[in-house]
Amino acid sequence: MIQAKKILVTGPTGYIGGRLIPRLIEAGYTLRVLVRDPARLQGRPWLDKVEVVQADALDPASLAAALEDVSTAYYLIHGRQGGKITAERDMTAARNFARAADQANIDRIIYLGELVDPTAQLSSYLRSRHETGYILRQGRVPVTELRAGMIVGSGSALFEMVRYLAELQPVFICPSWFFAKAQPIAIRDALSYLIAALENPESIGKLIEVGGATQLTYADMLLGYSRERGFKRLLIPTPIYAPHLSAYWVHMVTPVSYQTVLPLIEGLHIESVVHDDLARKLFPQIEPLDFQTAVRYALVKIENGDIETSWSDALVTSAGDVQPYQFKLEEGMFMEKRQTLTDLSPEAIFRSFSGIGGERGWMYMDWAWAIRGWMDKAVGGVGLRRGRRHPDDLRAGESLDFWRVESLTPGRCMRLRAEMKVPGKAWLEFDILPQENGKNLFIQIAYFAPRGLFGYLYWYAMWPAHRFIFDGMLRRLVERAEEISKQ
Repeated sequence: MIQAKKILVTGPTGYIGGRLIPRLIEAGYTLRVLVRDPARLQGRPWLDKVEVVQADALDPASLAAALEDVSTAYYLIHGRQGGKITAERDMTAARNFARAADQANIDRIIYLGELVDPTAQLSSYLRSRHETGYILRQGRVPVTELRAGMIVGSGSALFEMVRYLAELQPVFICPSWFFAKAQPIAIRDALSYLIAALENPESIGKLIEVGGATQLTYADMLLGYSRERGFKRLLIPTPIYAPHLSAYWVHMVTPVSYQTVLPLIEGLHIESVVHDDLARKLFPQIEPLDFQTAVRYALVKIENGDIETSWSDALVTSAGDVQPYQFKLEEGMFMEKRQTLTDLSPEAIFRSFSGIGGERGWMYMDWAWAIRGWMDKAVGGVGLRRGRRHPDDLRAGESLDFWRVESLTPGRCMRLRAEMKVPGKAWLEFDILPQENGKNLFIQIAYFAPRGLFGYLYWYAMWPAHRFIFDGMLRRLVERAEEISKQ
């Protein structure tokens, strides 16, 4: 039954919180989200469906307003700053939150902890995750603590680590942590448990271990991912542990940073499996996915070009404080983002970018686009000059030179999927975001999901040219929009 009071979700900019919120909205709950910097929520599709409160768990005075008239609070806060994991910040934040929850007299807290043996020799990060749950439980507010295995999902740290290592390395010299047993859980199952705990009063005050349907080692995970991609990988075991050296290597060859991957590797070194069946007794409706299926779902998201979440961390302000160029790795993709603020109308901007290709060309360095089309033809591709059906009118599903119009929202956005021969999948997206000051943010993003080592070599070989071509394209599209607005 949906509760009359609000549900508070902390950590809305995090991996779990950002995915939990839309599912709670869909289930009919009234939500409030706690965030230190509300600007970080700009671009979230659910933003107008929640109440946003600016607060910080490290600032006790700010928590009262966030917890007022709240029935249940999801505690999804990690004490991190500047990429460094500081256990004491976790402890301080948990103490402040537990005290404020007591004073607000809320009904309960739901906390997502780690599925590791607390009696083992844990790193400071893993120890703090357990102690956070302990501190929350010392207050008068009942706590439901879900202890989850490593999360498998597109964009999760574990998936990114497995994905990049399996894609790039045909042979692995495997430290001992490759062979510790774990029970990773699909992101959709982790979210299902979090919502089911809210809806089942029998979970109040319980410690509940949750994991996927498969117990396996990290070596098994690498091989499982490789099977899905059709790769053959050779693993050579060694007795060496070397977590810091391993974390540094992963940091160098994947988008996962050293600070993020080190606690993950330290967690892999320790057995991380479910030891009781309480989750099955409380939530029999949830049938956790096995690891292979979870990987398959994550890959389908990338294969389908499901990149809507790429806007979720856009730091956009109405004052015009925008970065003209950003390069990053997210959801397993390379992304080059360019953006500019303009007084031009959305209609003029949309007509400008939806009119590219065909006889009009690609606005900048057309000779380079022509060479790329000839190269594509030479290797059996479609080539550049399929043209377009109409010089101005465009429809979703149509071909546009060596692109396909994957989605089109008139007056707002367009996404093109590459159909030229490339070692991976590529998209080019244009979007318009109205700002509070009456201006419009014109955004252009090139995405590339590489396949294997050649995919990465291809991207880095093309990247210098992209800096000129896509910079020039954005500039010329704005100039064309200015001409259109004068007509």
